[in-house]
Amino acid sequence: MERNGEFFGTCRCPDRTDWNLFLGEYRHSLDDKGRIILPRKFRERLEPGCVVTKSEDRCLALYDDAGWHAYAEQIRTLPKMDRRVRLYSRAAFGQAHEDKPDKQGRITLPEHLRDYAGLSREVVIAGMDDRIEIWDAREWERVSREADGAFPEIAETLAQQMQRQVSEN
Repeated sequence: MERNGEFFGTCRCPDRTDWNLFLGEYRHSLDDKGRIILPRKFRERLEPGCVVTKSEDRCLALYDDAGWHAYAEQIRTLPKMDRRVRLYSRAAFGQAHEDKPDKQGRITLPEHLRDYAGLSREVVIAGMDDRIEIWDAREWERVSREADGAFPEIAETLAQQMQRQVSEN
């Protein structure tokens, strides 16, 4: 069931012991109880527990404990007097779901989160550095094509920004 899963997973870079990234694309099926099987390479990091919530791109974001606390801390620093911050917090925190993989490496995705992301039977589990995104397979194909098409232009823009940052430091 895993595509490209042989080459990707949790990466510990030899020269940077503080790097612990989620990488790769995996295809799995959603079962009748709303559960997905997590890629084997992600399970150890998620065993203590994980949090799944809405993401900005109509997919789901899955965090390990450390990633969730870092994400929550970023939101916590935003001004609560701003209505947009409160709305975002309600979606991110109020509708989040805590879980722990079972012995088969499955977690349950609640119906309200499955509906938000438009998940059908086939899903893509994509490692995205500090988090995992869960997509409906058809929607993942669409956004992947969009990303592929925009990649050269975005890469050039990011390279210019990184160059400016290096010059400023």
